[in-house]
Amino acid sequence: MFFDFTLYYSKFLQKHFNTLLALGILVNASGLFTTILDSDGTLYATIAKTIAQSGDFVNLKVSGKDWLDKPHLPFWLAALSYKIFGYTSFAYKLPAFVFWVLGARYTYLFAKQQYSVTVAQIATLIYVSATHLVISNNDVRAEPYLTGMIIGSVYHFYCIYKHQSTKQHLPLGCLLAALAVMTKGPFVLITIGAGFVLQWLVNKEWEQFLRPVWWMALALIGVLIFPEIYCLYAQFDAHPEKLVFDTTGVSGIKFFFWDSQFGRFFNNGPIKGEGDYFFFVHTLLWAFLPWCFLLYPALVTQVQKLFTHRNRKPVYELVTLFGGLFTLLIFSLSKFQLPHYTNILFPFFAIVVAQYLQQLTSKQIKWHTYLQVAQIGLMLLIVLLLWYFLKPLYNVGIFVWCLFTLVGIGYWWKKVNFTHLLMVSYWTALCVYAFLNLFFYPTVLQYQAGSNAAAYVNKHFANKSLYAVDRVSYSLSFYTQAPCFDVSQKDLNTLLKTNNPLLVYCDDACLQQLEQAGKQVQIVKQFPYFHVSQLNGTFLNHQTRYKALINFNVALVQ
Repeated sequence: MFFDFTLYYSKFLQKHFNTLLALGILVNASGLFTTILDSDGTLYATIAKTIAQSGDFVNLKVSGKDWLDKPHLPFWLAALSYKIFGYTSFAYKLPAFVFWVLGARYTYLFAKQQYSVTVAQIATLIYVSATHLVISNNDVRAEPYLTGMIIGSVYHFYCIYKHQSTKQHLPLGCLLAALAVMTKGPFVLITIGAGFVLQWLVNKEWEQFLRPVWWMALALIGVLIFPEIYCLYAQFDAHPEKLVFDTTGVSGIKFFFWDSQFGRFFNNGPIKGEGDYFFFVHTLLWAFLPWCFLLYPALVTQVQKLFTHRNRKPVYELVTLFGGLFTLLIFSLSKFQLPHYTNILFPFFAIVVAQYLQQLTSKQIKWHTYLQVAQIGLMLLIVLLLWYFLKPLYNVGIFVWCLFTLVGIGYWWKKVNFTHLLMVSYWTALCVYAFLNLFFYPTVLQYQAGSNAAAYVNKHFANKSLYAVDRVSYSLSFYTQAPCFDVSQKDLNTLLKTNNPLLVYCDDACLQQLEQAGKQVQIVKQFPYFHVSQLNGTFLNHQTRYKALINFNVALVQ
């Protein structure tokens, strides 16, 4: 017996979908004003700040040195946002958030076109409530940009595949694909194109490989990424004397097309890592909460369905299945792996899961009910443990949050059935993310010394240059309004001969060395420090936190 998906959900979502979606977007937006986390986020924010201040949109630089790692587009967009909103966390995160919202829209459009309004609504709610997408809207890197660009490009190309208006869809599909390439590199074209190629192979649609429109699309994407190619040539290829990755003669164009991604995959580029074939399998167990226990059986069911129908042409859409699985396989085989890599696949996975819900039998519903209850309980337990051990700020606010969470769960869980259970999962996830953005991150960010020191310096030494000694703090560089320079102790000693006193930012060990060298040191303010994007149990437990902390200081040195 199959679960009547449409009967249970269509009227329910017709009534509640807009409210649920608005809440999901609002919870994701709650991280826009949170301080940017060290170190990747603040590094990228600082690069964009340098672009905005200098007006140089060609050369990417860090602390005055040429920087070659990521393409230009996210830095350009953040720099333009700074011009409008100032050098703030909000301005840095906003462009990425806009593309993430665009990803929600395209997830809906793709699922609606291929399935139904109900499937599209469920897929969209899954998308906006997947754990690592919410985290990425706070700790912004390239992934929020890519979610919108990739699924958007896939949607427009699928419209072309179904012989809809090429004039309308080709420019938009190519533009979004080109933007994705200028955000992460050419590897994203595999994610965009793999699903199509594999679907054509399975369906034996050989004529698709000869359709002129696809070759036109590749040519147009090549033209549209010209600004990135030009900038790489101007900064690196035209200057082989520059020292990059401790060597000269580095080609920025070669790095972009090969080393930045394929070199990492084969582990023969300048940036290396160590791979684990099952890394992303267990990463998805938390990154795709609260839907991970629906994702795995959904993928297995789709693959089984494919083999069941292998002797006749499938009439169903395979692009989301193949696009997600093939890219996941490549990621798993790669030697360079990070949890946020899977985020670009979440629009595909959300649609796969929404399809799967149409096929559930009564027995499957029973098991998924147990699993969803377990996930809900686990997420709430994690929050309670964090509350107990972390001792977060704003306890009155957390009490209100608890009340709000429980009332919401009671409202949605009017009776124990799978329909309401999915909505309880959604509601619980949003409440957990609200806790993280409103209470958890503000608490741990008390120990991000760089941004806290910057706020202090901006208030008390607004017009005085600051010198960060020996240890780069990108949060300090980004949030400090006055000039901030990264220097070695040797450079500082040279500066002290002609400038007294200097405002210095450094740790206790550095201050001790300066005092031993005969310098006069006046500590103005101390700031406890922990690398808050790499949390551990010692830090999270308020009783042992002191063991994980070191001090950084703002001091006057002469």
